[in-house]
Amino acid sequence: MSQKRLFLLDAYALIFRGYYAFIKNPRINSKGLDTSAIFGFMNSLLDVIKRERPDHLAVAFDKEGSTVRTEMYTEYKGNRSATPEAIVIAIPYIHDILRAMHIPIIEEAGCEADDLIGTVAKQAEKQGYQVFMVTPDKDFAQLVSENIFMYRPARMGNGIEIWGVPEVLERFEIERPEQVIDYLGMMGDAVDNIPGLPGVGEKTAKKLLKEYGTMENLLAHAHEIKGKLGENIAANAEKGLMSKKLATIITDCNVTFNEQDYELTKPDFEKVEALFHDLEFRRMAEQFGKLFGHGEEYDDVTAQGLPPTKTIIKSQQQYDLFNAEYPAEPEEHPASYYNNLDNTDHHYQTVEGNMAISFLLRDLLKQASVSFDTETTDICALTADLVGLSFSWEKGKGFYVPIPENREEAQAIVDKFRPFFEDENIEKVGQNLKYDLEVLANYGITVKGKFFDTMLAHYLINPDMRHGMDILAETYLKYSPKPIEALIGKKGKGQKTMREVPVEDVKEYAVEDADITLQLKEVFAPELERTGTRKLFDDIEVPLMPVLAAMEQEGIRLDVEYLKELSADLAADIKRLEQCIYEAAGESFNLGSPKQLGEILFDKLKIGGNKQKKTKTGQYATGEEVLSYLALTNPIVQDILEWRQLVKLQNTYVEALPKEVKAKTGRVHTDYMQTVAATGRLSSNNPNLQNIPIRTERGRQIRKAFIARDEDHTILSADYSQIELRIIAALSGDQEMVRSFLMGEDIHAATAAKVFNVPLEAVSREQRSNAKTVNFGIIYGVSAFGLSNQTSLSRSESKDLIDAYYKTYPRLRDYIQEQVETAREKGFVQTISGRRRYLKDINSQNVVVRGAAERNAVNAPIQGSAADIIKIAMINIHKRLQSENWKSKMLLQVHDELVFDVHNSELERIKPMIKHEMENAFPLEVPLEVDMGTGRNWLEAH
Repeated sequence: MSQKRLFLLDAYALIFRGYYAFIKNPRINSKGLDTSAIFGFMNSLLDVIKRERPDHLAVAFDKEGSTVRTEMYTEYKGNRSATPEAIVIAIPYIHDILRAMHIPIIEEAGCEADDLIGTVAKQAEKQGYQVFMVTPDKDFAQLVSENIFMYRPARMGNGIEIWGVPEVLERFEIERPEQVIDYLGMMGDAVDNIPGLPGVGEKTAKKLLKEYGTMENLLAHAHEIKGKLGENIAANAEKGLMSKKLATIITDCNVTFNEQDYELTKPDFEKVEALFHDLEFRRMAEQFGKLFGHGEEYDDVTAQGLPPTKTIIKSQQQYDLFNAEYPAEPEEHPASYYNNLDNTDHHYQTVEGNMAISFLLRDLLKQASVSFDTETTDICALTADLVGLSFSWEKGKGFYVPIPENREEAQAIVDKFRPFFEDENIEKVGQNLKYDLEVLANYGITVKGKFFDTMLAHYLINPDMRHGMDILAETYLKYSPKPIEALIGKKGKGQKTMREVPVEDVKEYAVEDADITLQLKEVFAPELERTGTRKLFDDIEVPLMPVLAAMEQEGIRLDVEYLKELSADLAADIKRLEQCIYEAAGESFNLGSPKQLGEILFDKLKIGGNKQKKTKTGQYATGEEVLSYLALTNPIVQDILEWRQLVKLQNTYVEALPKEVKAKTGRVHTDYMQTVAATGRLSSNNPNLQNIPIRTERGRQIRKAFIARDEDHTILSADYSQIELRIIAALSGDQEMVRSFLMGEDIHAATAAKVFNVPLEAVSREQRSNAKTVNFGIIYGVSAFGLSNQTSLSRSESKDLIDAYYKTYPRLRDYIQEQVETAREKGFVQTISGRRRYLKDINSQNVVVRGAAERNAVNAPIQGSAADIIKIAMINIHKRLQSENWKSKMLLQVHDELVFDVHNSELERIKPMIKHEMENAFPLEVPLEVDMGTGRNWLEAH
């Protein structure tokens, strides 16, 4: 009989891990709830169950911290910041899911999860169990024995790790697992605020353990250790012993392992599915059903040589996790919580042949609104060939027209649908229509008429949620569309193109897309009205879509030879900087390793004293915000920052950009995304042309690579001058600031004159610079501390400057407070065009989280209004370029700047046209101003 196995999950470690895994792109559901922590934890839990088929399982939670440790050391965990609100909110949901799954929760007031797991693990081991402690926390290694293992979940593409005794001994370079306690006591723990021994890091701790074996033996021989290290150890003996006690996991808590209570049993499917539905965990709900015997087969997965105790039988029938045999009469549960092609009535038809196409076209031309979709060979619209067209104008019904590979035959079929696509009176509905417009443009079709893009509509309705069709269908229609992988396979060498998929299969997939998009339109149209964003949708976002499509198709010419020369220069400078850094450090090391860099700067060179922050992993923080401050007085840090900048330029732009040149056009074509930034700003991708540095000389050199089409063209750059300051002046109505702009004053010099109380002509360069920093900083909620870091001013001088600033512009402070109050009352703020930025954390109890929301309440309307204005300008300029038959083209939008390829014969005439449309895009009390420049390349023009 195989040995029974118990899995114990460290709840908070997995919850925090899940939360931070999504920190840059949180999972926000349609109700505005951040579900990242819940989703991350549940992924870990279900992965363990799927891989391991455990007999017994429980989840341990901290409750009110560790009484024993805080009594021993009041500063234990004292440096931890408040738990993020999303995690606080997540815990009750996770408790509810665990109860619905009949999984026991272990918690005891005054005991940490580590201690609860340690206690239960030791008890279960005595009862003959193999115990697996599921946690990424290395502290648990001290408990590992012949039958107790650490189970470290998969992360960042790495598989799971199981640490038994050999792995622990190798990882910590020790002779027995208990020495992990000595190791932790010696080096301390920045996360838990365990002090450790001064000057003892990871390497030193391992070295001392090899020589002395235990903390006690080390302290007894401290007098034998030479130099400062020996002195520190001897002087901090009591601190070292206390640190060891703090690091020791307690194994005699008031909990008892009862194997019947911990046995994994059948969940309450109805309750679990209801919770998943409420949280909008669509895929997880399906996986859960399959995993617990109510879905399709799953793979046999073993964990590094430890076979699951249950035999996994692969079959088309359902498999029951809790029985070795198939259930004779399985309980009735749907295979999917959602409707899909298999369980939903639908009538999709393939249309082939001239007569069938003519009948379809006849019916299309009778419709007021039609949803359509293109099936293609490539996700890049510029290089994609059509495989088929699908149409739907009635729920559950639609048509698919296959397009042959032969280009002439394909063009002939597409041309038959030209009357439909170019009919101004028929509304065209689609999801991400910009892609379809560009694909059809490859066939000479200009799609006309009113557009309804469901992706754009949802972006305005719920900007913080994801906007893919699958997630929209599952959230709003309770329908799960067929994944494309089911047709072409997963990414990799074996993946097919749509051309290779049988027509019948493509038909079902393609028409479903058009059908579901049509249904989503019916949901979103009234929501646009309800949220007051219909005008924004109709007047800005939808009209902008064909403008962006045209810009993407046009692309911009790149001087590849120039970039090769620049690459060689950068490589030489990078090499020179590396040698300078190594000489200053006294040794070579991996400059790209934050860990090694931190040890060199802070342990060896003692830069910044002994107050350097450490990350959650225990290594020194070496981010730009840390090094920028130290660079003011340390040449080696200056060189490191410059090295980083040059390496980034080399890798991100100089070497990468030539690879983005399309063979078909010889130009670079970025992809502008309208639905990424919640502020309304456009995003640029493949390649990103909006983040090319402009503040440094080397960064500016990248722009030199973007050149005019040919000798008959010139690059023109048109850039809004201080648009965000002008907007905040207009929105706040501060008359002093408005007056400065109306008088045409240099706003930064004017501000400096007022706050420093000097005549305008007497303002020094430094005073203007400081005033400029405050002017722009106010928009982002700059503090005295932040201002002092950005200028040469002390913190008290910075505070005085900010106070003087608000006295100069008194209405500004009131406006900022009004914005915050509006956000608290409504839950959102708006731009000049009614674009909403929802701020779910505006009433958070966490000061840091609430502060960020308050800053967004001020910044979002300003930054978003600037985005609205330039979008309006782009729409109006594009209209004139088309209607007036200009040869010149609009190529790029980079935040507040537009870049044009201007035919030389039109240069002097087009400047006033562009300037007029940009400066008059939206009427404000403060006039908008546009700076213009021209040149053979983007650098010269800017």
